[in-house]
Amino acid sequence: MSEKLVNAMLGIFGGLTSIAYGREILVFIISLMPILELRGGLLAAALLGLDPLPSYIISIIGNVLPVPFILLLITKILAWMKKSKVKFFNKIANWLDEKVEKHKGQIEKFGYLGVVLFVGIPLPGTGAWTGSLIASVLNMDKKKTFAAVLVGIVMASIIMMILSFGLVVNVIH
Repeated sequence: MSEKLVNAMLGIFGGLTSIAYGREILVFIISLMPILELRGGLLAAALLGLDPLPSYIISIIGNVLPVPFILLLITKILAWMKKSKVKFFNKIANWLDEKVEKHKGQIEKFGYLGVVLFVGIPLPGTGAWTGSLIASVLNMDKKKTFAAVLVGIVMASIIMMILSFGLVVNVIH
């Protein structure tokens, strides 16, 4: 699924590839986005033929950047969305609540190690956005959670570097 999303993003923002550093900007944008995150960023970087080391750094920065905002603001935003008279916001808040309920046991059971593993093992539905959301809803310490998410991002980035620049590049070429 993420490969399809990455290819869709490459199609939508493909015009960026024609400007200076456009491919790098595209990798950064994809790494910022929920669902895709650095997993999608590194996959896009490999598909775009970028060098691994700069791609690695760009993807990590893009994936880390939203985390403090999620940790600080998401519970307030969710509370507002639940009270909103706009049904679209209610649906998003309910969908996010369902995601939290589905995955919170993994984090509750193992605490900050659970956050590291949830963010660090690149499976569908996991990542820095969801890990930060769940930790916030569970009212975990924000500084410790940020550190755990950061470790998880580094872990996921190593796994995805191997997959993206090892397997993807070898399959394409």
